[in-house]
Amino acid sequence: MALPSYADPLEKAWHYAYLVICGLIFLFLIAPILVVIPLSFNAEPYFTFTDKMLAFDAEGYSTRWYDLLLTFGMLAPDAPRDTSWWADAWENAAWINAAKNSVIIGFFSTILATGLGTVAALGLSRPEMPARRVIMAILISPMIVPIIIVATGLFFFYSAISIQDWGIPYLGVVLAHATLGIPFVIITVTATLVGFDHSLTRAAASMGADPVTTFRRVQMPLILPGVISGALFAFVTSFDEVVVVLFVGGLDEQTIPRQMWNGIREQISPAILSVATILVLISIALLATVELLRRRSERLRGMSPS
Repeated sequence: MALPSYADPLEKAWHYAYLVICGLIFLFLIAPILVVIPLSFNAEPYFTFTDKMLAFDAEGYSTRWYDLLLTFGMLAPDAPRDTSWWADAWENAAWINAAKNSVIIGFFSTILATGLGTVAALGLSRPEMPARRVIMAILISPMIVPIIIVATGLFFFYSAISIQDWGIPYLGVVLAHATLGIPFVIITVTATLVGFDHSLTRAAASMGADPVTTFRRVQMPLILPGVISGALFAFVTSFDEVVVVLFVGGLDEQTIPRQMWNGIREQISPAILSVATILVLISIALLATVELLRRRSERLRGMSPS
């Protein structure tokens, strides 16, 4: 917000002090990311800046750790990079397999969390819903309860029902991540429904539309930005989660965070920084998408003049 022309010296001083404080807080939050990104291009196997990097010498920088993400675990990493080389990387590279597992688990857990969370938000938004506050508190509790407690509870629950013997791959992790993602969907969709004009649904009903048609043709187009935002948050939650995977994931269900955890424990490699940089870029893209959807939702509901 711009400083008004009639501001007195004290107000101007506080305005600039406020900007400096906000800038320092932002720098404090983003500093770890700013350090990780250049270190991922380190030519040496260190987690520190070398003299060549500090001198901006080209020899101090390399993409070798990004290349290692493709070759680590391959049967023939030094073979010519033809079709068979890429097939070998797709089948055997550890980081690629971890990425495939993360995408598969994230996709199905997001679908499940989005469907259940949207239905729950629609029910909780109705004033005649009994015990709304209690139900809301229960549904968003996975966001509040420490993740280690959730993971421990899921471990014993899955052991009791022998979910590993059901023969469905990724089932335990997908259900667990959907549980963690549902609160984000509920919160975003509920926030979208706050400004929803319920006279539209009554008008649709008066014209003979059944509840399913009303939801599909009237409600869903208006709350779609909130639903997509919740789905993105649910996907990011699944994509970045490691504790639950450590407790309930199988040996063949290595995700990217779990692969990073194993890499930190077994061997310190700057390849982990390369993965972290890629994840940061993905997170920035998703957050930018969420912000665009939020602005579109405000325009659809008439809450923003732009």
